[in-house]
Amino acid sequence: MKKYADAFLRSLTNALELIIAALLAGGIIIMTIQLILSFGNLTDIGKYPNYDDLLTTCLNLIIGVEMIRMLYLHTPMTVFEVLLFAIARQIIIGHSVPLHTLIGVISIAILFATRKFLFVAFDESERMIFRASQKVRTVNRILHTDIPYKNDETLYELLLRKMTEQEMEIGSDACLYIQNIGLRIAKMKNGKVTRIEVIRSIQ
Repeated sequence: MKKYADAFLRSLTNALELIIAALLAGGIIIMTIQLILSFGNLTDIGKYPNYDDLLTTCLNLIIGVEMIRMLYLHTPMTVFEVLLFAIARQIIIGHSVPLHTLIGVISIAILFATRKFLFVAFDESERMIFRASQKVRTVNRILHTDIPYKNDETLYELLLRKMTEQEMEIGSDACLYIQNIGLRIAKMKNGKVTRIEVIRSIQ
């Protein structure tokens, strides 16, 4: 029973996140159109939008777009970007006292230090599952990668060769790393590898 409840709640929260992201996207589109239509007032400081209004609205829209990505992608990098833009907006628009500006700058420096030293290469990645018989050169062309291979190797042949060289055991979910590429055995049938997931770091 607990298993079904967990699955239901997971599906429900995912659906709610997508609905919220869609509503946020709709609001951003409407605000962008309104901003474009009112561009004629830009030179009149007494009307909306003047320069400060334009800057504030644009930064708010950018933060909104990053929040949509955060809701949809669930990656550390999207959280980093939302926080970065939110702090930058406060520094630029807030017109706060110098101490608050200094704290904002220090916060941005801490964010970048966190990204550099605490994020690992595969925190931000693209994943795609291929047939084990797929040629490595085709995978390279599809994913714009440069996985090294010999002659006309398939993904399975490459995986088998590298795992043999490194004395690794072949099994479901076994993973091999080549430079910034991960190769994971995604599916096996009757002891034979049929699907391989290619994971490309995009940091």
